[in-house]
Amino acid sequence: MKNRFIVPQFIDKEDKIWGPITVRQFVLVIVGAFFVFLAYKLADFALFIFETVIITIFTALFAFYKVNGAPFHIFALNFIETFRKPPIRVWQMEYIKTEEHKLKGEEKKEEVIHAKAPVPSKRLAELSLIIDTGGAYRGEKEANEINNLSYDIK
Repeated sequence: MKNRFIVPQFIDKEDKIWGPITVRQFVLVIVGAFFVFLAYKLADFALFIFETVIITIFTALFAFYKVNGAPFHIFALNFIETFRKPPIRVWQMEYIKTEEHKLKGEEKKEEVIHAKAPVPSKRLAELSLIIDTGGAYRGEKEANEINNLSYDIK
């Protein structure tokens, strides 16, 4: 094949810059340290300690805590969006009645169009495997045909 392309894998994994710390976590810790520095310069000692505890908790929460495998800031944005948006409406598959426009001499006839059923998840997984392997895996149907031919099974 002349035009072969490499499909990137693991694109959802963040880059590590120092040990297990990612770029996002490092930037959030630096921003938190900046706010602690501002609290040190602008507040007396008792208020500084209180603000430092609060800032540290929020910095650690946003930088390191994950909810269902997603970073906390994604969870927080989804939580806020849930309360701001109206309920999600789900499309229900149904039959659609249509009328064909006929000439004056012809009769009008109602026709029911059936919506196509979604592709089964097993078939989607198989297509994904074919794409991921670059065509080395050709699918169950073709593999069964090759096996039947090689063993002369009818």
